[in-house]
Amino acid sequence: MITAITPYLFFSGRCEEALQFYSQALGAQVEMVMRYSESPEPTPPGMLQPGFENKVMHSSFTVGGIRLMASDGCDDKSTLHGFQLALYVDTEAAAHQVFNALAEGGTIQMPLVKTFWSPCFGMVADKFNVVWMVMVPGENS
Repeated sequence: MITAITPYLFFSGRCEEALQFYSQALGAQVEMVMRYSESPEPTPPGMLQPGFENKVMHSSFTVGGIRLMASDGCDDKSTLHGFQLALYVDTEAAAHQVFNALAEGGTIQMPLVKTFWSPCFGMVADKFNVVWMVMVPGENS
């Protein structure tokens, strides 16, 4: 029986920076961080790119009470694609605040506008290329 689904993001060596960014931009709460050098079992030889020994092997953080997991991965070549994260906020003011924070160093894909499903909806790829759909819930969302 399935009990949960948790997004797991890989940041190609920038996980610590991403955790700090989401703490500031979204009020994320970092629950734990474990580096490869802290692993109770050694990493298999050749698995890590040189210089990744102190990178983040595993971390977890919450945004709005929802847990996400993250890692640096084993090298600087992983990419994020094929998904987006929907972020619901209570007010249009909150949507603008969060959207603008996520857009710092990122790319606005669709500015915040009124849609048939939301009074305020927009899409932004943050500086880590994670795409966020920021919205205020509407009658049809």
